[in-house]
Amino acid sequence: MKKIFLIVFAFVLFKTQAQPLSSPQIDSLTELVRKTFDVPGIAVAVVKDGKVIHAKGYGVRSLNNNLPVDENTLFGIASNSKAFTAAGLAMMVDAGKLNWDDKVIDYIPEFRMYDPYVTNAFTIRDLLTHRSGLGLGAGDLMFFPDGNKFTKREIINNIRYLKKVSEFRTKYDYDNNLYIVAGEVLARVSGKTWEDFIEDSIMKPIGFISSKASWGRVKNNPNIIDAHVPINGKVQAVPHDWSENANAAGGIMSNLTDLSKWTILQMNNGKYGEGLTKKLFSEDVHEEMWSPQTIIKGGGGAYNTHFAAYGLGWFLSDVKGYKQVSHTGGLLGTVTQVTLIPELKLGIIVLTNQQSGAAFTAITNTIKDAYFGITGKDRVKQYHDNVLKNEKEAKDITDKLWKTIDSTQKASKVKPNTALFAGTYTDDWFGKVNITEKDGGLWFASEKSPRLSGPMFPYKGNTWIAKWTDRSLDADAFVVFSLDAEGNAAGMKMNAISPLTDFSFDFQDLDFKKK
Repeated sequence: MKKIFLIVFAFVLFKTQAQPLSSPQIDSLTELVRKTFDVPGIAVAVVKDGKVIHAKGYGVRSLNNNLPVDENTLFGIASNSKAFTAAGLAMMVDAGKLNWDDKVIDYIPEFRMYDPYVTNAFTIRDLLTHRSGLGLGAGDLMFFPDGNKFTKREIINNIRYLKKVSEFRTKYDYDNNLYIVAGEVLARVSGKTWEDFIEDSIMKPIGFISSKASWGRVKNNPNIIDAHVPINGKVQAVPHDWSENANAAGGIMSNLTDLSKWTILQMNNGKYGEGLTKKLFSEDVHEEMWSPQTIIKGGGGAYNTHFAAYGLGWFLSDVKGYKQVSHTGGLLGTVTQVTLIPELKLGIIVLTNQQSGAAFTAITNTIKDAYFGITGKDRVKQYHDNVLKNEKEAKDITDKLWKTIDSTQKASKVKPNTALFAGTYTDDWFGKVNITEKDGGLWFASEKSPRLSGPMFPYKGNTWIAKWTDRSLDADAFVVFSLDAEGNAAGMKMNAISPLTDFSFDFQDLDFKKK
């Protein structure tokens, strides 16, 4: 009896210590985060016990217009779109039109992976779980940055040329292109485009008001953010950056008002409407989406996490003894986070128009701390210190590199023989890149991704540096030429210079041969 009393007392003590942040406290927190991380605009919502208890915008939609963010301001939610793709396929499972473990080639006969066995074994489930054997962000350069000339058909065709980095189904490596394939499966099975299905069969039934499945469908809505990135140390507005081909992986535009309905639906196991009498998808498929499919290495962290995994469109982990279901999303100049603690009926949504993941993490974790009864943790300072450390390390690397280039150019009286390296180079999946002589140096120009162009500078030996003219990309790269027996360039490989380069610039996967 004494033991039972102590357990009950400990539980009651925890409950009394957990004091959720009030709306004014969330206001203060978010404004501090905006200032600390230099974010023009943020939107924050908290859902508790099936009700929206806080939904508010902070700052401005764009530094170009200074219009305020509110709960209806549209943001690109990026990879938070993946849960919608998984839900769409779940609805097809409920309808008996497919099964999670059906083969992809039964729906997309032209689909091919790096190996015949993997191609024939690859399932719908595999498309959603980041265990393909491909590397982190493999092939993302076919849709990122926006403005490239790849078609969806070419992207699906070119997946066969991406090389494995691990054995099939043995390792987690985040992937976007296979969600594009998943979206195509949904389209072929449902008879609608992915965008139409998401809007007609998910958004409309649960009462979305202004969200759409792609930027192209909302770009004329005045209540929409601009993306922002630091350029030469100053945060500036830049155009929206996402290819319509990749909408199933990250194209949805939404806001707090609509996403709050989405989180409530999720925590009600797919049920919605008055008295939860309507059902978007069954509890069985919902449980499958929220069940671990691929193990993710790691542990510890802010909440003594022991296990982490990827489900179907969701990250899963334990935090302070609770199950957490979450996802983040990132576009150039826009990052978002959706976090659910189902046992507490708690949902937290943070949308931002600057690419600082530390900003949304600081807000979400401070709100979580209050519900968990954790005190004395300054998450804003903690994550800001991490940002400063990482930025310094990256700056030290790039400053040293450009200093080396500058001193080499000043000391050398002999200019490099640019003719040895000039020519057309081809990669199996990325296509042609033209290296031409210009102003005594070299110029890099991709034919299929025109924004990847800019001057090249000699670095060491056969290594050059590509400096993109579009400085918003923040992804300058090493270009390492290989030589043939005559000393002429025969091929080239690439790698990002800064450790902070977005993983979707998967230069390391390219293997060019000179024509």
